[in-house]
Amino acid sequence: MTQAPLPKAHVRCQLNGQPVEFLADQHMSLLEVLREVLDLTGTKEGCNDGNCGACTVSMDGRIVDSCLVLAPEVDGRTIETIEGMAPPGGLHPLQRSFLEEAALQCGICTPGFLISAKALLEREPDADEHRIRHWLAGNLCRCTGYDKIVRAVLRAETAMAPKAAAGRTRRKKSA
Repeated sequence: MTQAPLPKAHVRCQLNGQPVEFLADQHMSLLEVLREVLDLTGTKEGCNDGNCGACTVSMDGRIVDSCLVLAPEVDGRTIETIEGMAPPGGLHPLQRSFLEEAALQCGICTPGFLISAKALLEREPDADEHRIRHWLAGNLCRCTGYDKIVRAVLRAETAMAPKAAAGRTRRKKSA
């Protein structure tokens, strides 16, 4: 005897600052819903098992691998994807610095790095290189070395919080 399929989950959440409602199969991941149901393809699928960070999004202010979050789990939550990162008509300082530092190649990992770096700089606006490397360790890139990515985050840090970055530079020189 076959089991009847589970009913679809009715999910309401805040997505990139907007209220959103959708129906999803109980077993669908947030990544699948973003890409296949909501047509937000900026979040990328890399490994689909939580190891690469390509699908990183912010959920209630914490970074998560969207491939590991079941769609029904986001009911009532606040989600930010790469599509919600930039202000209207412009680029976020991190996006601009990734371009200026040539910190991307194929682009599969880039959205995850950007979401992770944004979360770090919101918590620690004067993070040093060691802290940035530690924070981004959950994001893998197969195309580039990580030096350009770290330089891009440091550049954005200066653009986002010039006073904090200037204070960090002075501390380094006096040490």
